[in-house]
Amino acid sequence: MQVDKITLQDIGLFDNEDHIGLASHLNFCKSNGGEIYLNQFLHHPLSILPVIQQRQQALKAFIGCMEQMEQMKITNGTCLIIEKFFETSFKNIPVQISLPGAYWYQFWNKADYSLIKYSVEHLVLFVQNLMDFIHLFEKEENNPVIETLVQKINKLLRHPDLVYLKEKQKISSPQDILSLGHFFLYRYKNNTSTLLEYFYELDALYSLAKAHQTYHFQFPNWIDDTQPYLAVEKAVHPLVKNAIGNDLSLSPDKNFLFLTGANMAGKSTFIKTIGIVVYLSHIGMGAPAKKITLTVMDGLITNLNIADNVVKGESYFYNEVQRIKNTVLKINDGKKNCVLIDELFKGTNILDAMKCSTKVIEGLQKLRSSIYILSTHLYEISENLKHHDNIQFSYFETQVKDKELHFQYHLTPGISQDRIGYLILEREGVVKLLEDL
Repeated sequence: MQVDKITLQDIGLFDNEDHIGLASHLNFCKSNGGEIYLNQFLHHPLSILPVIQQRQQALKAFIGCMEQMEQMKITNGTCLIIEKFFETSFKNIPVQISLPGAYWYQFWNKADYSLIKYSVEHLVLFVQNLMDFIHLFEKEENNPVIETLVQKINKLLRHPDLVYLKEKQKISSPQDILSLGHFFLYRYKNNTSTLLEYFYELDALYSLAKAHQTYHFQFPNWIDDTQPYLAVEKAVHPLVKNAIGNDLSLSPDKNFLFLTGANMAGKSTFIKTIGIVVYLSHIGMGAPAKKITLTVMDGLITNLNIADNVVKGESYFYNEVQRIKNTVLKINDGKKNCVLIDELFKGTNILDAMKCSTKVIEGLQKLRSSIYILSTHLYEISENLKHHDNIQFSYFETQVKDKELHFQYHLTPGISQDRIGYLILEREGVVKLLEDL
């Protein structure tokens, strides 16, 4: 699925100056290397259904063995110690070393021996934990992601000098420590580096599985179809506490949602929620909803947070127009795209905005190969759109009682008539401040 940097910013996936992104909340990696792999996964949504389903299968297997996975003792410190070990120059360790020779080396090279001993202990723990992983998943069938990872790790762990470590609980003899130090440093260095990379990939998959379990995500049900389809039940934003779930269904015959509601009623959060559900589903993990059914999308395109550019002399409205232009160019290829637009044409006067918005909606709705959600305050333009049978109208209601606002956050069929801007101005004391000037 194709996305650009603007879309990743719009749905709040990664950290920026203003807030911590969703990716940080999905990060349960035990290592820095795993975090790098996790970011690669999150930056590259998948486009091929079998590949998506294979990753889903792998995460389901990890979730099923989560208790055992969490018992693995490999930490970021373990990985850093191993990496540092291979970067350090030691007094040469003999190929064959006797017990007296080992004590002699320990006596005359105390600093080197201490570091070798400390590193070997972590190397042994690392190897033994990977052996445990192999044992846990070696019988996993019809799971290409895990099978491939198991085969690659197992191939390197079959080295005869490592076999006895499977049952060895503790390495304490100076002779054993130096023999293993020589082995890892001079004969198994490249293999160990490769095993670290395999562990980082494993760590990233573990993180996705742990996030899925922690946030009670649901894996989507996929439809293999050339026409776009998205249906969610009780979808929530994963970072909103006590969020109210909402349902939505978009298909070729009803592919356009015209969304209205007052400020703070929940429109923007809902649109971002749908963007997150679609995006995480294409990562191959679960997403925040009770039930998700969708087709693989070719692209996720958003128009949520537009800004002006003083340096280039570009106005807010100009950048709105450019983003819509780019959207039209992208979706004109007939592929399946999910298009999310929040508050069109805020950078111009209301009459101009109504005319521009109507033109955009009239044009976009003609393309049934994509699905759209568009929010607006301009409820007046809805009358000219009701003759299009593929446009559905929903809103978020706001109730006012004794000048107090009560937001329902529940998606309701129809068009909002709420006008609460002046009430908020009055409630916050701005009206009185102005009158008292």
